[in-house]
Amino acid sequence: MITGELKSKIDRVWDAFWSGGISNPLEVIEQITYLLFIRRLDDIQTLAEKKARVTGGAIENPVFMPGQAHLRWSQFKNTSPEVMHRTIADDVFPFLRSLGDGTTYSEHMKDARFTIPTPALVSKVVDMLDNIPMVDRDTNGDLYEYLLSKIASAGVNGQFRTPRHIIELMVKMTAPQPSDEICDPACGTGGFLVAASEYVRDTHADALLDSVQRMHFHESMFHGYDFDSTMLRIGSMNMLLHGIESPDIRYRDSLSEGAAGDADKYTLILANPPFAGSLDLESTAKDLQRIVKTKKTELLFLALFLKLLKPGGRAAVIVPDGVLFGSSKAHKDLRRILVEDQKLDAVVKLPSGVFRPYAGVSTAILFFTKTNSGGTDDVWFYDVRADGFSLDDRRNPVETNDLPDVLARWQTLAEERDRARTEQSFLISKADIVAHSYDLSPNRYREVVHEEIEHRAPLDIIAEIETLEDDISKGLIELKDMLS
Repeated sequence: MITGELKSKIDRVWDAFWSGGISNPLEVIEQITYLLFIRRLDDIQTLAEKKARVTGGAIENPVFMPGQAHLRWSQFKNTSPEVMHRTIADDVFPFLRSLGDGTTYSEHMKDARFTIPTPALVSKVVDMLDNIPMVDRDTNGDLYEYLLSKIASAGVNGQFRTPRHIIELMVKMTAPQPSDEICDPACGTGGFLVAASEYVRDTHADALLDSVQRMHFHESMFHGYDFDSTMLRIGSMNMLLHGIESPDIRYRDSLSEGAAGDADKYTLILANPPFAGSLDLESTAKDLQRIVKTKKTELLFLALFLKLLKPGGRAAVIVPDGVLFGSSKAHKDLRRILVEDQKLDAVVKLPSGVFRPYAGVSTAILFFTKTNSGGTDDVWFYDVRADGFSLDDRRNPVETNDLPDVLARWQTLAEERDRARTEQSFLISKADIVAHSYDLSPNRYREVVHEEIEHRAPLDIIAEIETLEDDISKGLIELKDMLS
């Protein structure tokens, strides 16, 4: 995480946006995203020019043509604030919108709008971004992560952001491999894809030395869908600044648009899909309705995940509590499919304050593997009671944190067989789950031990009261004698 001078500088620019009339945190991040992209284009052109000078050949795939030098970051950053503002508004943004498909991330810039109102603010933002060493992937990623954290702290559109420590737990529990094809069908800012990429870099650094593997990592390993163009731009830039050169981030309404070409395609799905509401049956993909007939978005997304996964593919997805115990036919059917037709691995119940301050919904993480032939023997349940932060709107750090224990026990699952159902985690047999109509709530299977309290016999209590009354009567008589 960034600290010190750089953090203070970003905070000052953020405050300048707000005082300048841009109060929507998504719009602030979007404008910064555009400027980062513009700088990235200049860096690409500079590298191509250096290569051409070394080889003595022509510049390959130039971004800027002759006569467009004034559009380059390295040129306009040195002009006066007024000229800079005019150049970006009148020349650079029209150029962004006209970029062809051959340029990285150009697809998401077609609707780019420049909304920074004053030359002074533009100059301040450009100066701040120009001082950041863009060759350092960690600095780039931390910068953007800090910007994205402003979404949640501002309390606006916070539903787009899953807490980073929850994302990291899900990634570590699924342990992405260099050969995986990873998808988030509701990718938002790309947090799951970024965390997966960082995990692969940290645990399989040698694999990225291979040219074929490296190409897979940069071009075909990470896939994300979203139907919000702003999220696509922000998510794409988040991936770019974390060192992923060309991820597959696409516009798609995952539930209503056919995805026949993506069926049985991915080996790992990590997601926190939206689950506030229901859809019109007419607009919902028919192939999803064949899996589970419902309007509930949370159930439809689970059906989508099962469709997108290859046999053998695994998933870690956040769902509302209702999925675990809902009594509708669709809820029961989907739980039965996970238990009987696929392999349900684990249910990790999260405390209700995890998504505060912008949502107080109770949630759980489902871990499952697509087999199309069953395979569920035992399901592991863990009831998380603390995640390292207070469970109120402030979400201040606290010492109590069950998440390291979740990961440690998940990695030594065989030892959980001896755990009693009175503990925070335990294994439950498939037969037991079937007997409880596929209910997946941990409370359904937890055993509560009540302390045995010994009560005295009523006659003994009455006798003691009578003795006390006798003593009181004798005391009163003695007191009267003393006063007479």
